[in-house]
Parts: sequence; structure tokens; C-alpha cells
Amino acid sequence: MKRLLLPALLAALVLAGCTDPDPEKTRGEPEATSGAATTGAADPTAGAPAALEAFYAQEVDWEECGPDLECTRVEVPLDHDDPAGDTIDIAVTRMVSAGEGARSLFLNPGGPGGSGTAMMEWIAFSVSPAVMAEYNLVGFDPRGVNLSTAVECLTDGELDEWRSADVDTDSEAGLAAYSAAMEEFGDKCAQNSGELLGEVDTDSVARDLDILRAVVARSETLSYLGYSYGTFLGAVYADMFPERVGRFVLDGAVDPSLSISGLALGQAAGFEASLRAYMEDCLASDGCPFTGTVDEGLAQLRRLIDVTAVTPLPTGDPDRPLTRPLAISGIVLPMYEDAIWPQLTAALDAAMTANDGSQLLYWADYGAGRLEDGTYEDNSNEAFMAINCLDYPVEGTLADWQEDAAQMAEISPTLGDALAYTEVTCDVWPHRSDRVREELAAAGSAPILVVGTTGDPATPYEWSVSLAGQLEEGHLLTFDGWGHTAYGRSNACVGDAVDDYLLTGALPADGATC
Repeated sequence: MKRLLLPALLAALVLAGCTDPDPEKTRGEPEATSGAATTGAADPTAGAPAALEAFYAQEVDWEECGPDLECTRVEVPLDHDDPAGDTIDIAVTRMVSAGEGARSLFLNPGGPGGSGTAMMEWIAFSVSPAVMAEYNLVGFDPRGVNLSTAVECLTDGELDEWRSADVDTDSEAGLAAYSAAMEEFGDKCAQNSGELLGEVDTDSVARDLDILRAVVARSETLSYLGYSYGTFLGAVYADMFPERVGRFVLDGAVDPSLSISGLALGQAAGFEASLRAYMEDCLASDGCPFTGTVDEGLAQLRRLIDVTAVTPLPTGDPDRPLTRPLAISGIVLPMYEDAIWPQLTAALDAAMTANDGSQLLYWADYGAGRLEDGTYEDNSNEAFMAINCLDYPVEGTLADWQEDAAQMAEISPTLGDALAYTEVTCDVWPHRSDRVREELAAAGSAPILVVGTTGDPATPYEWSVSLAGQLEEGHLLTFDGWGHTAYGRSNACVGDAVDDYLLTGALPADGATC
């Protein structure tokens, strides 16, 4: 089976929560109120390690950077274990919708590698007016990401080549070529990013987030809305700082106890289930290019993917034909939002009946953040690799990884083993992970609301069930539907339940399903 050089399918997690995939686009207790005049005796620096007091107590200057938006940069240690050493900057954007002195709701869109500052462009379409009247929304770019001190690896042109390249991992020679390509990628990241590349793990981001709580929110507790990977960051923070947990919503949960292979196997099953649901919907609709049963339709889709591996489809750009990795990315992206399944049908119809891969290329580029002028709107593709290889230790041998790949092909006959061999990447990455992936309890925290979608392809529902069970104060809200995450893109039942929790602290009833 041929293998995508970049894990573009997993990287698409940065789209979590986004509800406006427009084809025309170029791409517990209440939290202490922020502000010195309204916090009373609250001390946001209380409990800060003595060596980090200067970071927790720093004053920042805010500059207007858009309608109701203010931007600043917050200084944090490059290495939290060496606070006297080098420092880096975290970019922060705040939407002052509730006015000065109001509570702050920190946001993370997913990834890893998703930009919280860019998230401010669309978050008002997801968060309710009632919440925005109570909270000022705070987006930040985690260390290594976008406008913060950022990881740098490839030029835009190199990234284009990387995303379109196909490597045959069925042979020993192919696997060796894949490993060499990933080692070259990592070496470029190390050359261009320096010491930062070894310090972009989620544990460090959680420590940065606690500094942001003190500096930006001026609050003793943190309120937080995290989508997808953002749930992993939120759970890590809650486990590190349980006494700091205010109102926490973790939507589309990642199970923090899973290994790399566990994540990939879960996603393989999730995407296959979503593709089956899509095919059933397509076959019942006008204009569907597939025929027969769901299984027969998926077999036809698989043949299209196989064709692109041999003969990439023209797209109107002679330098960018639709290769197999791009075709898979273009098919997978619409699984995140069932409202755009009709656009996927149109794209597949063009590919199958007119030999036109341009629409599938559009969706592949949308998921990767590539703009019409050939530039990329952020560095999420590269940051994704750097963060994951620090968060997940390499486990097993090549034989184990080959066995996982074969299992994935059985679980997901449509996509095959396209999600396999991430361990090969991290095995040759310049920095090895020493983290231990285990359950997180956040013992002693305030209640935490976990939202899971039964038909979520990228963060399968079982992961939300698991995280809610791991957290000592985890409470699960279920959305019965298709697509990635729920708050802001599902229905009023979910929206009202999340709003009630954020505004009053009231949790949905045990076992609540929307």
C-alpha cells in the first residue's frame, strides 16, 4: 500500500470547531472575575513557583488588532525547568465582547498545531451571544505554532511536494525510503527551529497556559473551551493544576491514555464508519456518481483512489495533479462536517465522470491551510509533527508497526493503511519523547464537561466516554450525529447545555444525549 508522506488526515484535526467551510473562501465554582477592580483579594500569581514569579506577574501591552480585538505577546520560558534560560513569546488575541473586567474563556481549536489567534476569525459563529456577553474570548497560539515563537521546517513549495508525494511501504526498500524522507524532514525542522523543536510538548503548553491565566485573565482559575486536540491540552492542564480548573468544556475528546497506534487505529475505524454513512446518504441523493449497495459504492471509491496512485488526475494546474495522498485528503476533509457532504459528492462526480481532480484538490488544500496564492496560512502541518513526536513515545518494533498497518487496512478497506507508520516518523525525529501516556484524573478539580459525538471520525465517541470516565469530575454530554465535535455545529440541545454550564455551572443530567 502506498503511504502519505505527511499525516495529513490526522493534521486535519486543526479544523475542529470550524463551522464555515465555504468553497469561496481563501482561507464547580464560577471563575474569579478578571480585572483588578473586580477581583477583590484574588491573586492570580498565588501558588506560582518562585522561579517563575516574574513570568506570572508580568504586565503586557494590548494593541487593537481588529473589531473588538486586542493582541499582545506573553513571555514564557523556553524550558520551564530552566526559567533563567532563554525565553519565547506566546501570541494572544482577545475578543472584548463582554467588556473590560469580564471573565476570560480561553480557546484551543485542535491540531496539535491549530492557531488560536486565527480561530478568532470564526469563533463568533460557534460560541453563543450569551456566552460572549459574559466572557471575553481568548485565543492563543501554543508554543511552536503560527504567530508565537514557531517551528519552521519547509518552504511552501517543499510542503506542496511533501503533501503530494507517495511512498510504497509494502516493500523493505519502500519503508527505508519512507524513513529516510521523514528523517530529512525532521533534520530540516531542527536546522530551522533550533532548541525550540525539543520544547513544544503539550506539558510545556499547559504550563504556558497557566502563565496566560495569570497574565491575561488576572484570575485564580481558568475557564477553557477546547476542541479535539484541545481536549488533550485541557486534560493535561487540569491534571497539572486541578485547583485552577474553572469552567472546562472538552469537545471531541482525545483519550490521553492511548498510544500513537491506538489513536491511528481508532481513527481508521472512525473514518471508515463516516465514509459508510456518507455513501449511504449519497446513494439516496440525486447526482451521486456511485451505484449499487454501500459496499459496492465504497469499492468504486476505492478504485478511484487506486487510479490516482497510478495516474494522478488533472486539476487545471499542471504542476499540481491530484495524487493519491491529495485525493485521500480531499475525501477525508468533508467527513468532519456532514453539512458539506453534497460538496464532496460534486467533487467526486467531477473526478469520476470528467477526470477533473480540481474540487478534491480544493478540499485537500482547505484542510492543509493552503491559500490560492500558494502560501500556507500557518505552520500547522509542521507543528503537528513536532508536537506529536514529543507527546508520544515510540513503542514497538517495525514488525509491530507493519502488523498495525495490516490491521488498519482491515478496519478501513476504503483508506487502507493511510494512517499507519507514524512511529517510523517519530523513531527518526531529532527529539525523542520520554512522556508516559496514561489516564488523567485531575483529582480535586471542579466539574469538567466532556462532549462526544457518536459519529465523530477524527476523535471517536469512545474516546470521549473514556476521558469522562478517567476524570474524577468528568461529566459526559452525547451528541447523536455525524461530524467532528459538537458545540457550535450540531443543534440547540448541545448549544444550550454547554451554554448553561459555562454561564451558571449547571451540568447536563447524567447520560444526557442530544
